[in-house]
Amino acid sequence: MTPREAFLTVHAGIPRQGPGTPEDVLWALERLGISGEVSVCDAGCGPGADCLTLATALPEARIEGVEALPHLAEEARARLSHLPHVRIRQKDMEALSGPYDLIWCAGALYFLGVTEGLRRWCDALAPGGAVAFSEPVLLPGEVPQIVRDFWAEYPAITDLDGIVARIEAAGYAVVDHRLIVGAGWEAYYTPMKAHIAALRAQDPGPDLIAALDAAAHEIAQWEAAPDHIAYALMLVRPA
Repeated sequence: MTPREAFLTVHAGIPRQGPGTPEDVLWALERLGISGEVSVCDAGCGPGADCLTLATALPEARIEGVEALPHLAEEARARLSHLPHVRIRQKDMEALSGPYDLIWCAGALYFLGVTEGLRRWCDALAPGGAVAFSEPVLLPGEVPQIVRDFWAEYPAITDLDGIVARIEAAGYAVVDHRLIVGAGWEAYYTPMKAHIAALRAQDPGPDLIAALDAAAHEIAQWEAAPDHIAYALMLVRPA
């Protein structure tokens, strides 16, 4: 097993690939006024957790999940196969066509960059369309060292004002935002902890042990500062 295969094994078969809850999705739909026969893309949909919430909340919509990793796309297809208005496509989220009334992107836009990704997606939005995305954020006040350590591999992280500046640089305006702290992270990490324990019981090799240790360390860092580690869920439209 290669280090990449080990990483993918640790992250396979869990409900979510990042922090969030169904309530975050429903809040975004309500604030943006998304309902009825709309077209929605879940960009970087992972195993389909938020895609399922979108599809359940929007039974008349056309829902498209886009995921680059084959095993996650397959997990999403299996999860959503009973819903005829959902289609999962294995492709790069950078190249969306649309037109979409909403592009939802939970914890994945940073792969493209906030400004760069929003610029690329502008032409994929229908008139009046919106983007909802979650992005790592530093909370107000002094930043504890453990938070800096947690985000060490994402040096582009800023406070909320910094995120807003990147949004405006892409030609968008903020409609609203909310913080994802606590519950959303627990929804991500609790199943992962159980998955780590199950994999450790299977006599893993050295590469998988290293990946398990890295994931366990990440969870331990969050558990040490759950009120200080956050995503900002941003609702934006072209200005």
